[in-house]
Amino acid sequence: MKELFLFILAILLLSSCKVSNKLINISGLISCEDDSTVLVHPFITRLSDGQTFIGDDKGHYVVDVMRGDTLVFSYVGAINDTVVAKNSRLDVKLKPYNAGKDEYIFVDKTHKLQEDLNSYISGKDARIGIAVIVNGKDTISVNGNREFPMMSVFKFPLALAVSDYCLKNDILLSDSISIKTDAIKENTWSPMRDKYGVRDLKLPISELLDYILQQSDNNACDILIDFIGGTSVADKLMKSLGYHDIIISHTEDEMHRDLSLSYLNRTTPIAMARLFDQFYRQGMRHENVFHDYIAESMLTCQTGLDRLPAPLLHSNAIIGHKTGTGDINSQGRIIAVNDAGYIIIPNKSGYSIAVFVADSGYDMAETSKIIAEISKMVFNTTN
Repeated sequence: MKELFLFILAILLLSSCKVSNKLINISGLISCEDDSTVLVHPFITRLSDGQTFIGDDKGHYVVDVMRGDTLVFSYVGAINDTVVAKNSRLDVKLKPYNAGKDEYIFVDKTHKLQEDLNSYISGKDARIGIAVIVNGKDTISVNGNREFPMMSVFKFPLALAVSDYCLKNDILLSDSISIKTDAIKENTWSPMRDKYGVRDLKLPISELLDYILQQSDNNACDILIDFIGGTSVADKLMKSLGYHDIIISHTEDEMHRDLSLSYLNRTTPIAMARLFDQFYRQGMRHENVFHDYIAESMLTCQTGLDRLPAPLLHSNAIIGHKTGTGDINSQGRIIAVNDAGYIIIPNKSGYSIAVFVADSGYDMAETSKIIAEISKMVFNTTN
């Protein structure tokens, strides 16, 4: 009888745990405490995994959380508020941030930058998404929570997955991968193929990483995907790090053979800006020798110099970034022209930035110029 009682008690306790761990849907309105005006596209961070969500243009938000989880509500020019999730409805009023004399200038600048970016992309014949995180605090977003095709920007999270795989399997940067002739495709972008030809090869992992990060090599990319066990390995790593909006499902060869698949490797500008912020500012780059190597490799990226780096060329700013460039779709538009990275301004500030231009009705030069102009606007505000 005692054993039966203990068994029933254990079942009840287990059920109680399952109920307490059940996800709850929380929604609400975020506004200003002073005058109750709604805060357009506020930010909500779920502390259990660090994921950030964006409210709509009327200040409303919806987030799934575990009961008892903690949410941080933030907005440029307002004081953050940290709240424990208990009920399904949670309205939040943020107090205006009373900045010091010098800080007022920057808060005003970020508000103006937000307005200027919205104005700049208005009427453009393309879908444009922008996210900027300055010093890990002030976030500017234009279509920041909408999905965009990554194109070769996904080679950055792929490099992190290669790092994770190698560390778990005691593989060194200097270790080589054997490459069969049929892994080297001829009808694709591949400086590696141009150098070595189409033949059996054996190249160190460090060189393959350089090819994907510095020159965006498609053959090297798919070789590394095959090496770690498929795109799902990279996708799972992103999810484990809290980046549920970074979705990696197809290889370069698959996307080349079916252009519609290019839209499935996707992300939001906010997610990619957060990843670059975590990598360069929060110290992820120094976690291991692989990350250090990846960071240095992106600092010498050779593609897209007419995009994010363009306004920085005659300054002392340093940029680590990854570009992405798509083909022409069936409507005669460029699928995507992208650039994302982290800008370091010595002795001043740093910021991550992600700019995605999808379904562009312009040519490649003009589309790249859009990214350069956005980069210039951000750089002039933060510098």
